[in-house]
Amino acid sequence: MPTTGRVMMGLVGAGLLAQALPAVTTWGPMRNRLFPVLSGRGRPDHVALTFDDGPDPESTPRFLDMLDRLDVRATFFMLAECAVREPALTRRVAAEGHEVALHGWDHRNLLTRGPRSVHISLARGRNELAEVTGSLPLLFRPAYGVLSGSALLAAGRLGMRTVLWTGWGEDWTSRATASSVLDTLAPAIGPGATLLLHDSDITSAPGSWQAALGALPQLVANCRDRGLQVGRLADHGLAGDGVGHG
Repeated sequence: MPTTGRVMMGLVGAGLLAQALPAVTTWGPMRNRLFPVLSGRGRPDHVALTFDDGPDPESTPRFLDMLDRLDVRATFFMLAECAVREPALTRRVAAEGHEVALHGWDHRNLLTRGPRSVHISLARGRNELAEVTGSLPLLFRPAYGVLSGSALLAAGRLGMRTVLWTGWGEDWTSRATASSVLDTLAPAIGPGATLLLHDSDITSAPGSWQAALGALPQLVANCRDRGLQVGRLADHGLAGDGVGHG
């Protein structure tokens, strides 16, 4: 192969590597050890409670009612296409003191999309959420927790910090129960943790959100029993300057 061809192949390979390499952070144990900033590690007296995939008119209001009873404010990573369909519900989330963040325009895996497509999608989602709520979202979490180089770059350029999680409840399966969610999350509860649940079954087994909702009171109690406050990522004291934060 001529030298020019080898150089071009090398550049293409390097570009593909830069695009795909951030996806390794999908593996929680490695992410939590090596990338605590990306995992959402915060101040030691606080646990951040986050929800993905809403808003959903059937399930999200039930979570809002429960959080109100528990006197907890959380961060909702919303799919912008859902927020646009449910503007009153989206505004209710913000009006009740919860943080609205971006989970993407839709729930597509960003690793399969090119840089221009990713930037357009995130910009559209950010702008639509801002239009509905009156405030630009400052946080981004990719669908499936799968990052790409393009997504990190686009989020940063759009002024959003990328935050994944330190522990999740595996509440999206048909087998999930309140007890299984609590058992799965138990090892992750600790100083500075960021916990992930789902307030919608739009990308999950039908009705699976009920397991997360059922687990909420005991989950909050378990955190408080350990002397940990439960709240939003905005109040979490996120470490570092952020990954993908412009």
